[in-house]
Amino acid sequence: MDPTAARERLVSLWREIEDLRSVSAVLEWDQETFMPELGQEARGRQLALLAGLAHERLTATELGEAIAAAAEAAADDPELAAMAREARRQHRRAAAVPAELARELAEATSAALAVWQEARRRSDFPRFRDALARVVELRRRQAAAIDPNRPAYEVLLDEYEPGATVASLEPVFRQLRERLAPLIQAVAASGVEIDESPARGRFPVPAQRAFGLEVAERLGFDFRAGRLDPAPHPFCTTFGRGDVRITWRWQEDDFRPALFGIMHEAGHGLYEQGLPAAWAGSPIGQAVSLGVHESQSRLWENLVGRSRAFWRWATPIFRRHFPDHPTFDPDRIWPALHTVRPSLIRVEADEATYNLHIAIRFDVERRLFAGELEVDDLPAAWNEGYEELLGIRPGNDAEGVLQDIHWAMGAFGYFPTYTLGNLICCQLFESAAAELGDLDQAFAAGDFAPLLGWLRSRVHEAGSRWSAAELVERVSGRPLAADAFLRHIRRIAEEAYGVVAEPA
Repeated sequence: MDPTAARERLVSLWREIEDLRSVSAVLEWDQETFMPELGQEARGRQLALLAGLAHERLTATELGEAIAAAAEAAADDPELAAMAREARRQHRRAAAVPAELARELAEATSAALAVWQEARRRSDFPRFRDALARVVELRRRQAAAIDPNRPAYEVLLDEYEPGATVASLEPVFRQLRERLAPLIQAVAASGVEIDESPARGRFPVPAQRAFGLEVAERLGFDFRAGRLDPAPHPFCTTFGRGDVRITWRWQEDDFRPALFGIMHEAGHGLYEQGLPAAWAGSPIGQAVSLGVHESQSRLWENLVGRSRAFWRWATPIFRRHFPDHPTFDPDRIWPALHTVRPSLIRVEADEATYNLHIAIRFDVERRLFAGELEVDDLPAAWNEGYEELLGIRPGNDAEGVLQDIHWAMGAFGYFPTYTLGNLICCQLFESAAAELGDLDQAFAAGDFAPLLGWLRSRVHEAGSRWSAAELVERVSGRPLAADAFLRHIRRIAEEAYGVVAEPA
């Protein structure tokens, strides 16, 4: 078969799978935003049906033949070779899982989500225990079906970050624990109290939404191809090219959760909107990994949105939306955006402590799937991890083991991608600054196009043509490491607290 015909056949079959995934995403988005409480049972059935249909297509003999034909025809066509490689990876993984198990897992996670919401509201882990145990059991069976010769947790990691292994992640988390824990202790011992009053006050919700929308649009998010809606747990999802949804939540006495949450999700959205149109619906027309995806959200939220240069542009915009709030200058707001303080809630953690939250989750998940912990042990293991690494202990399940939605969704192995995203974003940002020159001058003028253009041409438009590790090395010129991230945290400690940390 000639390359053109092989490509058309593969993409035609793959587009059906992507369309089914998009329909599921619509229902999942609605489930998290506007679906009434009593719609849960029907929604679970609907999602299970769609999961089964997508699974059938992904495991079909016809698709396997199209992949083989594409691989054979791709000798002089790198794009087609990449499509065949990525399609084969997903096809083999799905083909190993019986359709009935896929349906069971979809039903179990949909049910667990509803139970988790109520358990978290009541701060009652025993209420969630049985639903979670069912999800864990099914994920173990799924991992064993995919590759019985690998540790279950490693098989699950590979779903979110292809190529990641426990052996590759453990040294990363060890280095972060060793470098961040003493820095956090030194900050606490410094006695410096950050003035957070510029970020606190009365911020009407409509004004917070309008401010966030204006910022997101200025960054480059195209609202002709997306929208913003409220959700209890902010996220970004895509229903296909031209429809990217972001969500947000707010506090009326602090503008930071809303603004930085919107910037974070807009960063995800910018990646989705920047994926190559020519590859839409193909196996390589998607983001390469969740770690790279997270790097895009963290870059815009933390490295752009918390910079002094950004606030030179944003401060007058802020005053227009919040005219009754006391005035401040960028140098005064900057420390309030870089507080370092151990906290119990991951999504409220600062940049210095955030990866320790992930280290705790990585350790608990790894031990759970290694058989070192049972589901009943999770609250205690969680609390002990917080006491050991952050010096604080949750007072109840809601601020402890029940705080995240991920386990209800069966997303074991997802958490490490957040830390990978933090590392990748700093490494990419250093490379962008080296190539583009004075980004601060551009940010201060409200010009984010140079950075977005750089990310578009080097990251977004690559789709999943290369692996995440290959992409990072191609763009930055070196393998992923923690040094750029640690330099960033070191600057925060020095400038905000006067703490001199060990050089990265």
